[in-house]
Amino acid sequence: QIRLVESGGGLVQAGDSLRLSCAASGRTIMNFGMAWFRQAPGKEREFVAKITASGRIDYADSVKGRFTISRDHAKSTLYLQIDSLKPEDTAVYSCAARAIDYFNNKYADWGQGTQVTVSS
Repeated sequence: QIRLVESGGGLVQAGDSLRLSCAASGRTIMNFGMAWFRQAPGKEREFVAKITASGRIDYADSVKGRFTISRDHAKSTLYLQIDSLKPEDTAVYSCAARAIDYFNNKYADWGQGTQVTVSS
């Protein structure tokens, strides 16, 4: 099992940028894929972005152009850069690791999440 701890969330204004981090421990992150999800109030959790062990990246259509996923193997950390934040980006952002079903965005390990709140 991999322990995942997110950080970097907060209260920001529309148009601001944030970089979320997800520190992984327990196993090296070099050998498996990781992803970001978010859950807005009253809504189901939704996929945001993912990166495979080989570096292939995919984004949800709703975030393309504003979100950037990346990883630092040396630091065992996954990142999510969010630019031009919008109020509708308000959600708890969680990272996940070890894809069970890559195409359906199912992952084995999850962090607790970090809250991002965007004011208009």
